[in-house]
Amino acid sequence: MPSLLRVRGYRFFFFSMEGREPPHIHVTHAGRYAKFWLDPVGVADVRGFRANEMTEIRKIVVENAQFFLERWYEYFDGEN
Repeated sequence: MPSLLRVRGYRFFFFSMEGREPPHIHVTHAGRYAKFWLDPVGVADVRGFRANEMTEIRKIVVENAQFFLERWYEYFDGEN
């Protein structure tokens, strides 16, 4: 499970077995969880984060979407 970024206690990562899904990023913090699609950026799932946290997390995802996409394609294209 490659971790790509840690910001303000949030950990952004993807699972190594998810290459068949569209590009996305998982986010965890203190037992809470969210999943964001990356192109375009959108919430796929959320468990436990409050609305204000989701606003902050979405901003981080948008700011780093290109980086996340590059790492995603680098990782999963290397598997083929």
